[in-house]
Amino acid sequence: MTKTPDEATRTEIEAAAFRRLRQHLLEDRPDVQNIDLMTLAGFCRNCLSRWYGEAAAERGIEMSKEEAREAFYGMPYDDWRAAHQTEAGPEKQEAFQEAFASNVGDAGKTG
Repeated sequence: MTKTPDEATRTEIEAAAFRRLRQHLLEDRPDVQNIDLMTLAGFCRNCLSRWYGEAAAERGIEMSKEEAREAFYGMPYDDWRAAHQTEAGPEKQEAFQEAFASNVGDAGKTG
């Protein structure tokens, strides 16, 4: 029978899984564009950075949008964009707008 982890261990496992997802998105597959992630999966690296900032705020740690992005990306967001982001054509931008409205809506305007 499989042992159920205690709360602290479960949190450690979840944190390790998050770190591995972050590594995958930032180091293993930086070529995958945020716009494609949002269109296909309904979230992207920026969503993860926003969720990071929201989790910090829930714990009383004030963090600006830029600070949360830098904490997630490991560098200023503009540096990430310069190194990895490519220009998206009109079709991709339209698909993104639809996905963003469906998956983020007003929540993305506050973050």
